[in-house]
Amino acid sequence: MSTGNIKEVVKQKYGQAALRVQSGGSSCCGSSRAVGGGCDPITSNLYDARQTGEVPEQALQASLGCGNPTALAQLNPGETVLDLGSGGGIDVLLSAKRVGANGKAYGLDMTDEMLALARENQRKAGVSNAEFLKGEIENIPLPDDSVDVIISNCVINLSADKDRVLREAFRVLKPGGRFAVSDVVVTGEIPAAIRKNVELWIGCIAGALRDTDYTAKLAGAGFDCIAIEPTRIYAVEDARQFLAGQGIDVDAIAAEVDGKFMSAFVRAGKPARMACGA
Repeated sequence: MSTGNIKEVVKQKYGQAALRVQSGGSSCCGSSRAVGGGCDPITSNLYDARQTGEVPEQALQASLGCGNPTALAQLNPGETVLDLGSGGGIDVLLSAKRVGANGKAYGLDMTDEMLALARENQRKAGVSNAEFLKGEIENIPLPDDSVDVIISNCVINLSADKDRVLREAFRVLKPGGRFAVSDVVVTGEIPAAIRKNVELWIGCIAGALRDTDYTAKLAGAGFDCIAIEPTRIYAVEDARQFLAGQGIDVDAIAAEVDGKFMSAFVRAGKPARMACGA
């Protein structure tokens, strides 16, 4: 599938998800991921009760992430935060509250339906220090050196040009700025056909990087202080229902898949004069 086709399919899927939420449904990409009204085990139970109480219900329902970067990223009052692929706005709204009135939280999304939903959620939440921008994560519509922290919730894996995404992230970060995203990451070698099916289950249209490739691409973009920390490791049992529906003998592939797909917190820094540990 070409880069343009991938982008259009992602836009269509996420636009449909936003419309389902607005009509009172689930944001799940497919019924195979819907379990008891949620999207287990990928997108469920990512936010604690305090966080869910801070945002409108539709912001939570529209979350298609696989992690909670706002819980793991260090955000300080007065900072400027950018969420790549902000969807229904949950991570932007939570970040805006953490950086306070003197800070700013931007959300960037290419899907009109998600932007409309996010802006409505912002209105309901009464958050004034957030702004949702239309654009692509490969072409961030912000100036150089303008952002303290970049977060993202399992969106970078959807891009067909991850090198460009990471270069753009590096460009807009201030010197000393932090890259702190949740994403789907693969460990080890996995047969292409199996990987394609598991990734469909995880992210509807995922293109997850191997952990070593992610590290190399971040370093190639100029980042340092790179770390990848697993937050959820998926067993083959997690995907059994979906894979069986694709005509795959789950027991036959268990050894090749089990524990090799994970949600992870990926962190890195844009070099400044200070050393990493300072």
